[in-house]
Amino acid sequence: MDDPVAPGPAGSPANDNGNGNGNGNGNGGKGKPAVPKGRETFRNQRRESEGSVDCPTLEFEYGDSDGHAAELSELYSYTENLEFTTNRKCFEEDFRTQVQDTKEWLELEEDAQKTYVMGLLDRLEVVSREKRLKVARAVLYLAQGTFGECDSEVDVLHWSRYNCFLLYQMGTFSAFLELLHMEIDNSQASSSALRKPAVSIADSTELRVLLSVMYLMVENIRLERDIDPCGWRTARETFRTELSFSTHNEEPFALLLFSMVTKFCSGLAPHFPIKKVLLLLWKVVMFTLGGFEHLQALKIQKRAELGLPPLAEDSIQVVKSMRAASPPSYTLDLGESQLAPPPSKLRGRRGSRRQLLTKQDSLDIYNERDLFKTEEPATEEEEESAADGERTLDGELDLLEQDPLVPPPPSQTPLSTDRVAFPKGLPWAPKVRQKDIEHFLEMSRNKFIGFTLGQDTDTLVGLPRPIHESVKTLKQHKYISIADIQIKNEEELEKCPLSLGEEVVPETPSEILYQGMLYSLPQYMIALLKILLAAAPTSKAKTDSINILADVLPEEMPVTVLQSMKLGIDVNRHKEIIVKSISALLLLLLKHFKLNHIYQFEYVSQHLVFANCIPLILKFFNQNILSYITAKNSISVLDYPCCTIQDLPELTTESLEAGDNSQFCWRNLFSCINLLRLLNKLTKWKHSRTMMLVVFKSAPILKRALKVKQAMLQLYVLKLLKIQTKYLGRQWRKSNMKTMSAIYQKVRHRMNDDWAYGNDIDARPWDFQAEECTLRANIEAFNSRRYDKPQDSEFSPVDNCLQSVLGQRLDLPEDFHYSYELWLEREVFSQPICWEELLQTH
Repeated sequence: MDDPVAPGPAGSPANDNGNGNGNGNGNGGKGKPAVPKGRETFRNQRRESEGSVDCPTLEFEYGDSDGHAAELSELYSYTENLEFTTNRKCFEEDFRTQVQDTKEWLELEEDAQKTYVMGLLDRLEVVSREKRLKVARAVLYLAQGTFGECDSEVDVLHWSRYNCFLLYQMGTFSAFLELLHMEIDNSQASSSALRKPAVSIADSTELRVLLSVMYLMVENIRLERDIDPCGWRTARETFRTELSFSTHNEEPFALLLFSMVTKFCSGLAPHFPIKKVLLLLWKVVMFTLGGFEHLQALKIQKRAELGLPPLAEDSIQVVKSMRAASPPSYTLDLGESQLAPPPSKLRGRRGSRRQLLTKQDSLDIYNERDLFKTEEPATEEEEESAADGERTLDGELDLLEQDPLVPPPPSQTPLSTDRVAFPKGLPWAPKVRQKDIEHFLEMSRNKFIGFTLGQDTDTLVGLPRPIHESVKTLKQHKYISIADIQIKNEEELEKCPLSLGEEVVPETPSEILYQGMLYSLPQYMIALLKILLAAAPTSKAKTDSINILADVLPEEMPVTVLQSMKLGIDVNRHKEIIVKSISALLLLLLKHFKLNHIYQFEYVSQHLVFANCIPLILKFFNQNILSYITAKNSISVLDYPCCTIQDLPELTTESLEAGDNSQFCWRNLFSCINLLRLLNKLTKWKHSRTMMLVVFKSAPILKRALKVKQAMLQLYVLKLLKIQTKYLGRQWRKSNMKTMSAIYQKVRHRMNDDWAYGNDIDARPWDFQAEECTLRANIEAFNSRRYDKPQDSEFSPVDNCLQSVLGQRLDLPEDFHYSYELWLEREVFSQPICWEELLQTH
C-alpha cells in the first residue's frame, strides 16, 4: 500500500479533500457561485503566480556538456573539500620517500615521472587496505593537477590533463578497474553500511577515490583540442576502443557501472557514491558512443549507405538560430472577466466560432491581427483541469509520491501586449511520410471513385486535377527515415528467414552495449528512474525511498546555521547534478539506439514507459520551472579548481551567497531540455502515449514552462502541446490562440496533419492498447531473431553424410585413451542392440 499523503502547506492540493463547500466569504453579493475550498485556493495560487515576471531571453548554448572546469567541479561535493589537502599530503609523503632529489613533480623529466608512476602502481598491490588507500590518494592528487605546485586555475586544469594522459599510458586505468571490482564485491563494506542507521561520506571513501580518478581520466582524455600532440590523439582512440569493446572476456565498462546502479537501488550497497557512478557512466557512454555532433555525422553517413537523400537541416543548428517567443499572458482577475464580458468580446467570440467551423478559413487564422493579442483568460474548466491533473499524477502512480503544486513566482506586472513578430519564412522544411500520402489518396479515391488501391501511390486515374497537384506536392516533401528502412528490412527477414540468410550485424559500440544491456535492461531503466525520482525537487522524502545522499552527508551533522546553509546548498546541488547526468544519459542511449536499430530504441522506450517515465517527467515539471532554472545552488569559492588555489575563506552569509552572476543555472536548463526531448522521443507517433499526456493533464504543466524564454526549451514544449492539441477540445484551442500561433511558427509542419482542429481519424479514441501490444510483439520478434540463437532450431541444417558425421573431431578428456578398451566393452559390446525398436523410434 502507498504511504498516507503527507500534509502539505495550506492551500496545496495535498490538503484538498475535494469535498469543500462554499466558503461564505461574501461572493454571493457579486452573484458569484460558491466555490469548493481546495479549488478556490488553487485558483488564488494561479492568480498570484501567473501574471509572470518578465523573464529575459536566456543566452544559453546547448551542447554535449558544460565547460571543462564546470564538469570537473561537479564531481566533488563541498563536503569533500577537506580531502584535497589529504590527497596532497599522501602524495608529498610518498614522493619524498621515492624521489631523492629535492625537485617537485613539475620539475621532473617525463621519464622520471613515468618511473615514479610505475612505482605508485606497484605499491597499489599491497595487502594493507590503509596503505593502498594512501597510494590511491597520491594518484588522485596527480589526476587533480598537482595543484600545490600551480599558481592559477588554468595551470591546474592543464596539468590535470597532462597527468591523466601520463597515467593512462602507464596502465593506471586498468589497475584502478581491478581495484573497483574488489570494492564492488567487498561484502564487509556493504554489511557495515547496512547496519548503520545513517550512511555518511566516510562509508564510501575507497570507492570515491577510485571513481574520482577514473572520472578525471575519462573526462580529460575525452576532451579534444587542436593543440593536442599526436600521441595524445592516439591514446584517446585506444582508450575509446578499450571502453567500448569487451577486452579479456570482460564486459564493457559501462555495464559494470550499470550493475553498480542496480545494486545500489536494490538496497544491497547503500554506501555507493551514486552521483560519481552516474557522472562516470554518462561520460563513458558519451565518450564511447559519441556526442550529438558525432551522432549527426553518423546519421548522415548511414543515410548515404542506405541510398537515402541527405538531411535538409541539422535540427540543433536550426534551433540555435531561433528566437524565444514571449510567454502566454494571463489576466489577474479571472472571475470578473468571465462574469461580465463586454459585448465586443462576445461578438469576437462568436466570430471566432464561425471561423473555426470552416477549415479553409481557419488556415488563415494566424494572419489575423486579433490573435496576437493577449490570450483570453483561463476558463474555470482549465483551472479545474490543472488541479485535477495534479491529483491524477499523485493518485494514479505507484512510482510517484504526492507533492503540492508549487506555483510560479508571483508578480503584479501589467499584461503584455507585445505582438509576435513572425520571420519571413518558417524555420523547418515540411515533411511527409509515405503513410500520409497513402492516407490522403485513400480518402480521395473513396470520395471521387468509390474504391481504393491499397498502397499504390502512382495511379491517379479518375481523380481531379487538384488532387494530382496535391500528390505531386506531397511527394516533393516526402521524407524516408532510417527507421522506415529498418522496419521494412525486419519485415522481410521475418517473412523469408531462409532465402535471405542470416543478417550481418556490424559490431558498433552501440551494438555491443545493447547486447550487453539486453537481458537486464528493464532493471537498469527502473533503477535510473528511481534515482531520478529521489533527486527530483518535487519529490518528498519517504521512508521507503532510496537514500541518494550517502556521498554528500558528513559524518558529523552541522551545528551552526552557516554550516546548515552550506549543507543545504550542497544537497540541492548534489540532486541537480544527478538529474543532469540521468537525463543526458537516457537521451544519449535513446538517440544512439534509434540510429543503430529502431527496435532497440523502441525496446528501451517501452521499458521507460512501463516504469512510469512519462508521469515522472510531468511530475518534475509540475513546479516553478523558472525558479528551478535560475536557482543558484553553488558556492563559487568552494568549486574545483578555485578551492585548490585559494585558501578557503571563513564561512559567512556573504560568501555563501556570492555565486556567479549568470542569469540562469546551466545544468538545470540543460536537464529541463533533456527531459523534454526525452518525453518527445517517448511520445512521438505513439497515440497511446499521447493519450497519457492528456490523461495526466499535462497541458497546463507544459504551458507554464513556456515562461522560460529560451528557444530550444520552448520548441520541445510546443511539440508536446502540438501532438495533444487535437484531444484537448475546441474551447482549449480558442483560449490558447497565442500558444497555437507559436506552434505554427516554431514547430515543423506535416502537410496534411490536422493537428489544430481535431478532425483527424487518429484523434478518435480507438483501442490504443492494441498499438502497444503490436509494437511489443515486433520488438520481441526482433530480439529473438537477432540475439536468441538456439542450437535446436527447426531451421538449423542437418548433416546426413555418414563419413562427415564419423569424421567430426570430438573433444575428449586427456585420460580417455587409457580406458578406451574398457569403455568399448562396457558401452558398446556388452549392450544388446534392439534393431526393431531403433527403426520404430527413428
